[in-house]
Amino acid sequence: MKKLFGIIMVAVAMFMATPANAQFKFGVKAGLNVSKVSFDKDIAKNAIDSRTGFFVGPMAEFTVPIIGLGADVAVLYDNKGVEVDGVSETLQYIDIPINVKYSIGLGSIVGVYVATGPQFSYNIGGKKIFENLENSYSLKSSEFSWNVGAGVKLLGHLQVGYNYNIGIGKTGEIDNAVDAAGKILKNDVKNNTHQISVAYLF
Repeated sequence: MKKLFGIIMVAVAMFMATPANAQFKFGVKAGLNVSKVSFDKDIAKNAIDSRTGFFVGPMAEFTVPIIGLGADVAVLYDNKGVEVDGVSETLQYIDIPINVKYSIGLGSIVGVYVATGPQFSYNIGGKKIFENLENSYSLKSSEFSWNVGAGVKLLGHLQVGYNYNIGIGKTGEIDNAVDAAGKILKNDVKNNTHQISVAYLF
């Protein structure tokens, strides 16, 4: 909780340190995601499939006029799906993405942007998943990842974007995987996510 509070305070300080002529907007962001789970080593007996999930939450953005440089921050409830050997599980997180953003206006009502920055995620769901399968999974309580994305701005309020979230650290570990000699393998699990979002800023 202290770490979460610290991240929020850093985001608030970043916004307060912006130039006086910066434009501030607040709103809500939502969208769909598709997660891809991967291992450091192959576990051939497990078939891992991606499933569609969703995210939603408040968002704030500032932009410095003329130069188009700014940033955005959001606090998102993130619901991710993963399927192993035909069994589905849902992963639940609170995500805090903090992105540097560069926008280019193509007229008074249309613009494009690119964005990148860190994301801090906190597991608010179960710590273990797939406990009924041969290989169960232990999830970390928090994750660090990096966002790279782009999108369009419409009518001064609406934003539609694509983002790729790259897992930097591990999402968790496989608990019960063993090799041919019976040795327990602690394989790291990583999660990369494709996201399509819509945001409305007031």
